[in-house]
Amino acid sequence: MGQKYVGTLDQGTTSSRFIIFNRQGKIVSQYQLEHEQIYPKPGWVEHNPLQILKNCKTVIKKAIELASIEPTDICSVGITNQRETIVAWNKITGEPYYNAIVWQDMRGKEVLDKLLSQGLEKKIHKKTGLIPAPYFSASKIKWLLDNVKEFKQDAKKGNAIVGTIDTYLLWNLTSENQNAVHLTDVTNASRYMLMDISKLKWDDELLELFSIPKSILPKIVASIPKEPYGVGELKSKNKKIPLVFSGILGDQQAALFGQACFYKGQSKCTYGTGGFLLMNIGEKLAFSNNGLLTTVAYQIEGEPPVYAFEGSIAVAGSLVQWVRDNLEMINSAPEIDKLAASVADSGDVYFVPAFAGLFAPHWKPNARGVICGLTGYATKAHICRAVLEATAFQVYDLFTAISEDSGIDLPVLKVDGGMSVSEILMQIQADFLSAPVVRPTMIETTALGAAYAAGLCTSVWKSLDELVVHQKVGKKYTPKMKNATRLEKIMGWHKAIERSLGWV
Repeated sequence: MGQKYVGTLDQGTTSSRFIIFNRQGKIVSQYQLEHEQIYPKPGWVEHNPLQILKNCKTVIKKAIELASIEPTDICSVGITNQRETIVAWNKITGEPYYNAIVWQDMRGKEVLDKLLSQGLEKKIHKKTGLIPAPYFSASKIKWLLDNVKEFKQDAKKGNAIVGTIDTYLLWNLTSENQNAVHLTDVTNASRYMLMDISKLKWDDELLELFSIPKSILPKIVASIPKEPYGVGELKSKNKKIPLVFSGILGDQQAALFGQACFYKGQSKCTYGTGGFLLMNIGEKLAFSNNGLLTTVAYQIEGEPPVYAFEGSIAVAGSLVQWVRDNLEMINSAPEIDKLAASVADSGDVYFVPAFAGLFAPHWKPNARGVICGLTGYATKAHICRAVLEATAFQVYDLFTAISEDSGIDLPVLKVDGGMSVSEILMQIQADFLSAPVVRPTMIETTALGAAYAAGLCTSVWKSLDELVVHQKVGKKYTPKMKNATRLEKIMGWHKAIERSLGWV
């Protein structure tokens, strides 16, 4: 077989990218565009779905131009996406009824509070593997039905549909062939808080609880199908670009897949807009006792699903962005590393970035961000170091919880994502965990995982074993901090967490 390529449409919280990979799992070309972050009210976060769709079409065209290959050389395309973010649109016109409601958005809290007051938390957790929270898609869909009149009316007529970003993009990019596909894969479906995680089907009882009609939801399919989901087409410089969509994974499951964590006990942590630690727990469904989620890691069509424990933190890289854009304390993300490295420690300053509450393992939507321990000694550099430490502390909490739930002492933490290039953050992380941190040579593992899924469907790669050989260690960080210092800092972090609670 000659050289063939696989493309990944990677639609994230802050930007959209198209990355082209060769058969060796190396990047041939990529193109990226940011989109607007919309904050209508405190705790509300939205995106313009039309802007995202336009950007996605542009990045596909630009990446192919940069690759200097024929569009037909791309034999399949995978999609990976920001999860839980919901779009509702008219299936006749394709027009969205409202902005996309982003995963960080907290407006569904009242809906969930009513359900939790009925003592339904354990039932929802058992059915879905999730801790009831406005983070997930169900309360966002309920809010749209209750507050967007036209959407509710069209839903009753059978003209309205909803979906996470993977679904919205797939529908639009296959609709030009008038063959629009309305589906989502099991990894994204497991984030709605409407799917029975053992049966991989929408649950009628949960749909009734949220008053959501099943007819508006996408079909649930395998992450790695036997046949492509659908075919789309774009035009660029008088050339037709065929898009054979043949794999979908939610972004964090895609990173797990891209890190080749195919076996029970293997784990990874992605440092992006948020932070996400996942461990493969195999084909046997299990539930957390420590505030973690059970989610679907991936499913190959015709085979049982593989499950994962997941710990999610809402604010990681977005905190650096906030310090840059809102506080104007730095001019660029790399500058925070330089300032943080200029001091030996944070000067006893702690930053809890609970801008939209605390996610795993605390699950406190009433928490809000605080900076603790300020004295006249503290400088901008100390605050910048505390910003980086905030991510490392949050991952420490997840690492501890996942070890307790699984009964496995993780010997090493595999890392990826944009923030993993920060040398100082990765060293801080190794120090706090008292365990080595390993970064692969290829840190774009989210996009790579979706490419793997698409390529397995179209026989670019024949098996999971063939993918493992692509994984190479880029750098390993070993702990250097004294244990007494580490324990003291962790104690201070947990005191700071307590100060953040009960603000709302």
